[in-house]
Amino acid sequence: MKSHVEVVIVGGGISGIGAAIRLRELGIEDFVILEKADSLGGTWRANTYPGCACDVPSGLYSYSFAANAEWTRLFAEQPEIRDYIDSTAAAHGIDQHVHFGVEMRDARWDHEQSVWRLDTSDGSITARFLIAASGPWNEPLTPDIAGLSTFDGEVFHSSQWNHDYDLTGKRVAVVGTGASAVQFVPRIVSQVSALHLYQRTAQWVLPKPDHYVPRIARSVMRHVPGAHKVLRSIEYGIMEALGFGFRNPWVLRLVQKLGSAQLRIQVRDRRLRKVLTPDYTLGCKRLLMSNTYYPALCQPNVDVHPAAVTSIRGNTVIGADGTESEVDAIIFGTGFHILDMPIATKVFDGEGRSLDEHWKGSPQAYLGSAVSGFPNAFILLGPSLGTGHTSAFMILEAQLDYVTQAISHARTHNWQTIDVRPAVQAAFNAQVQDALGTTVYNAGGCESYFFDVNGRNSFNWPWSSGAMRRRLHDFDPNAYNDTITAERTS
Repeated sequence: MKSHVEVVIVGGGISGIGAAIRLRELGIEDFVILEKADSLGGTWRANTYPGCACDVPSGLYSYSFAANAEWTRLFAEQPEIRDYIDSTAAAHGIDQHVHFGVEMRDARWDHEQSVWRLDTSDGSITARFLIAASGPWNEPLTPDIAGLSTFDGEVFHSSQWNHDYDLTGKRVAVVGTGASAVQFVPRIVSQVSALHLYQRTAQWVLPKPDHYVPRIARSVMRHVPGAHKVLRSIEYGIMEALGFGFRNPWVLRLVQKLGSAQLRIQVRDRRLRKVLTPDYTLGCKRLLMSNTYYPALCQPNVDVHPAAVTSIRGNTVIGADGTESEVDAIIFGTGFHILDMPIATKVFDGEGRSLDEHWKGSPQAYLGSAVSGFPNAFILLGPSLGTGHTSAFMILEAQLDYVTQAISHARTHNWQTIDVRPAVQAAFNAQVQDALGTTVYNAGGCESYFFDVNGRNSFNWPWSSGAMRRRLHDFDPNAYNDTITAERTS
């Protein structure tokens, strides 16, 4: 690995790969991607649990500059998505820039030299620009449960699925009922002898309009000019109509009738139906879709416990409702460190304060991309950019437009450093918080991972996807601190 590069990208998922492709389009070749794993793919490399799939239509789930017309399902599954990521990276020559098995231990801003100094598992490196592309779905979250360390059965998180462990005939506890559990529970229910599902909060689950895409349809997408673009536009329009509901909760209260109808049709047991009926507005938590989740929970070998797990004693899982279940394995479907992302403890400003110390539990960035006090650094899929309805690729590409413009401006104007003004960042985040008040995220009547430890929604974007693209379309140098950025190289 070179001792100095112009740009270091941390993470080789869709964010890091997208950043690398855009840098090459700018003519920048002096960059590296540090990827702690042995292959690309990020969350789509790590998550291999049964049933893993995207929850937005496949037509939207690709880079616009590498639109994929070959998806075999309307909602693509993990193996196909990973193949797409790998082939796109290879087609754009990204592999030659990646250092696999290299983990960033910390990154520190050097005021005097105006460079980032990174300590990695493969030595030290300096860089003019740092792009944090590890994403919010990177580090699995496993709850601290009393007695868990003494459990002598099999334990794993859904994002670290143990494919060597045979679930056949096993008694299994599933902790958590989020997006992952909704996908893997139906796939394993027929294998296990007993499945105990621990649900703290009921989830709204809408019907999933998934189906196999016939070869002839894929051929049309490939060969008929404009056909795939039209499909993407239609899918985008449908998702944006849903997005209108996130900003106007009364719309989602109408949409949730679909979830209620599916629940009534698929769950005949009144007691179980009551347990599975949410008491908040659809969209307040992450939107879930499945045609098989409710039928899986109706199987005779399934017990749904409407409670958190409080402790484990030997091989017994004890719920907050007092129920006890003897199990052979525990699978956590408890999500990720979304707003307490681990990378925030590894990136330090010029005074030695970490990003985590700056945030004090409430992540903030200007346009979700730049943090005041951390010059020449950018975050992809950062705070206040999450939506409940659109593709991560759309968000990412809007950000990449902005970040690459910022880097290009700094290079063109010989700026040594580029640091967003504190007042600009504060004003933007005040706007976000004010606008979030009437959205379903804040007003839907639930608790979710959208809220940080201080009770602040640090995850969601309160406006439309179109507004996001417009806001990130043009880089404004006046938003950046001239007392620092005005320093010129010779």
